[in-house]
Amino acid sequence: MSGTVHAKLAPARAPEKVRDPVWVRVLLITVTLVFLGLFLLLPLVSVFYEALRGGVRLYFSSLADADALTAVRLTLLTAAIAVPCNLVFGLAAAWALAKFEFRGKSALITLIDLPFAVSPVVSGLVFVLLFGAGGWFGPWLTAHNVHIIFAVPGIVLATMFVTFPFVARELIPLMQEQGSEEEQAALVLGAGGWKTFWRVTLPKIKWALLYGVILCNARAMGEFGAVSVVSGHIRGRTNTMPLHVEILYNEYNFQAAFAVASLLALLALVTLAAKELVEWRARADMRDAAAEETQGKQ
Repeated sequence: MSGTVHAKLAPARAPEKVRDPVWVRVLLITVTLVFLGLFLLLPLVSVFYEALRGGVRLYFSSLADADALTAVRLTLLTAAIAVPCNLVFGLAAAWALAKFEFRGKSALITLIDLPFAVSPVVSGLVFVLLFGAGGWFGPWLTAHNVHIIFAVPGIVLATMFVTFPFVARELIPLMQEQGSEEEQAALVLGAGGWKTFWRVTLPKIKWALLYGVILCNARAMGEFGAVSVVSGHIRGRTNTMPLHVEILYNEYNFQAAFAVASLLALLALVTLAAKELVEWRARADMRDAAAEETQGKQ
């Protein structure tokens, strides 16, 4: 009997860690490195090599071209409009889906994911169908001299459509996991809606929000398919950087094409660095919170 009791009270042994054979780890690491080298590093290095092969002076002269500068300005303008709009939408959608229960909630989540499933070219064609000269609103827009398709508004709308899930998709799971107890407590204590958001909600979601904004901005500056359909490829007016690269490449102006492409690659690297910084800060905050909780229990 006593042996049985001691057996029940004895602490269970921690399960031994299962370690893969050395050759399995070496094989998986090798395959990963080879894949990254062939499909990521090699193309990236090739872009910068081709961009600089004609010399630094030719490289900067290609970037200083009037059409290239217009493409850069239009790309930055599009991102500057689309990203803040999607930031507001993402916050609103995440708040509604995480804090409230209502009919059609699952349908709304499905609609948010729609741009991930629809081809960007199809997205652009939808806007042509709506706002083109022969579209549903085309005659009214023409009569009032409003230009959307083959103009900046169409480019912004198409970019917003393909990028709006990024912020919402980063926030929705986090806000659902956190729940609404702290917000309700703040409201009970007399805090208003805005004060509750700024003091309670935003500090808890700030890193996920920033992460979603970074991804949204990267996609907005690099979008090709939807923008290609609605832009009209008007050189010096409606070409973003990806479209300008395509035009230069089709004209066999490889030096200028790779110069502009290298600028896009630099923006991608900056985005990657910002993403890593955000993830590092988020992990640091989690460690600090865990340490404070441990000290409080002690």
